[in-house]
Amino acid sequence: MKLLRYGALGNERPGILDSAGQIRDLSSHVSDIDASSLSPEVLTRLSALDPETLPPARPNERIGACVGNVGKMICIGLNYADHAAEAGMDIPSEPILFSKATSAICGAFDNLEIPRESIKTDWEVELGVVIGKRAKYIEQTDALTHVAGYCTVNDVSERDFQIHRKGQWVKGKSHDTFAPIGPWLVTRHEIPDPQNLGLKLAVDGEVYQDGNTQTMIYGVSFLIAYISRFMTLEAGDVIATGTPPGVGMGQKPESIFLKPGQTVEAEVEGLGAQRQVTVNA
Repeated sequence: MKLLRYGALGNERPGILDSAGQIRDLSSHVSDIDASSLSPEVLTRLSALDPETLPPARPNERIGACVGNVGKMICIGLNYADHAAEAGMDIPSEPILFSKATSAICGAFDNLEIPRESIKTDWEVELGVVIGKRAKYIEQTDALTHVAGYCTVNDVSERDFQIHRKGQWVKGKSHDTFAPIGPWLVTRHEIPDPQNLGLKLAVDGEVYQDGNTQTMIYGVSFLIAYISRFMTLEAGDVIATGTPPGVGMGQKPESIFLKPGQTVEAEVEGLGAQRQVTVNA
C-alpha cells in the first residue's frame, strides 16, 4: 500500500493511492496516518480494502507529510562510507545518532526555506523508516517487524549552523521545512529488501546524488535494534538512515549550496519523488 496525507497544511486527511495513482480518501476507516493507524493490525485491515470503492480526492490537492504527529525523528550521520570520505571524516565505529526537530517536517512538494543568516544550506536524500510498533531492546533479527513502511526523506542541512555554530548537529538540521517526508509511506511488505534501493537527488535538473542503500555502513535492521538500546521507538517515529555521496558540501573543486529560486528533486526507488522550490525564510 501507498498511504499518504493530503489537504491544506494542518488540515490533512488520510489517503491511499489506487492502482491508477489516484488519491482515495481513508477518513471513514482511520482518522489520520499516524501512530494510531500504523500498527500491523490496522495496516492489515487497510490492506483488505479495495481503494477503487473509496471516495476520490479532489484534483490537485496538496500532499502533506506522509506521517502525522511524529513523536521523534532520529537521523544517522555518515552512514555511507563514500559520503564520510567526501566529508573528510572517519567511518564511525558505531552509528552516529542525532535528532531533527519535528517542526522541520513538511510535505514532499512544499517550499524549502533558506534560513535567515544561512550561507551553506545543503541537501541529503535518504531512505526514511517509519516505525509501526514499539521497539525497546529488540534483536536485529526481529527489527523489521517493527517497521510500518518506508518513505523518501530530504535531510536538509545548514552546514555553517551544523558545524561552526557550536553545540550539536540539531542546530543545523531543524529549520522549518528541513525534513520533507513522502510523498507517501510505502508499507513494509512492498519493500522486501530495504538494502537494495536506489537514491537520487538533482538540483535544477543536475543530478548530484546517485547512490544505493547497498552501500550503507549500518543497515536498516541493525539501526533499529541499535537505536532501541538507547531510546524506545514508538509507532509513528521516523528514522532517516543517512545519505550517499554527492551533497553540496562535498562538491569539487568547491562546495555548492542552495539559494532561493532553485528546484530540488529527491527520490528513493519505489518510494516516490519529492520536488521543492527554495525560498527565503
